[in-house]
Amino acid sequence: MYGTSMNFPGGIFGELERLSRELDAMFGQPGTAQGIRASATGAFPPVNIGTTPTSTEVYAFAPGIDPAKIELVLNKGVLTISGERPDDIPVETEKLSVYRRQRFHGKFRRAISVPDDVDPEQVSASYRDGVLTVSMKRSAAAQPKRISIA
Repeated sequence: MYGTSMNFPGGIFGELERLSRELDAMFGQPGTAQGIRASATGAFPPVNIGTTPTSTEVYAFAPGIDPAKIELVLNKGVLTISGERPDDIPVETEKLSVYRRQRFHGKFRRAISVPDDVDPEQVSASYRDGVLTVSMKRSAAAQPKRISIA
């Protein structure tokens, strides 16, 4: 008589995620997260962040953006990436009807918390094939030091 909760297409967890997205769309901005350093699902640009013994590396995936229009700011342990991605779809006309847009366009701003031992004077950035690479060297005092035994 009664079905199980697993009879939803995609399972109960898929249904709960859908409901969460709908509530976000009704009562707030979709994809928002709490706090300056929180990352929201769907935040642009998506990033990979890693550390080595000598640096912290940030890879931001931002294809289709003029690198001259990207602004990077490192201030008080927060790296901010901002800019604007142009809309590449023409305006809707009688001959063109857009029914789905999945590619982000417009202004963006992404704040990323970086380790305290990053040296703000030793930061470099490059952009190639749609990937922005930011390399931040760690201060010499924070790097591992081998101690010899006499």
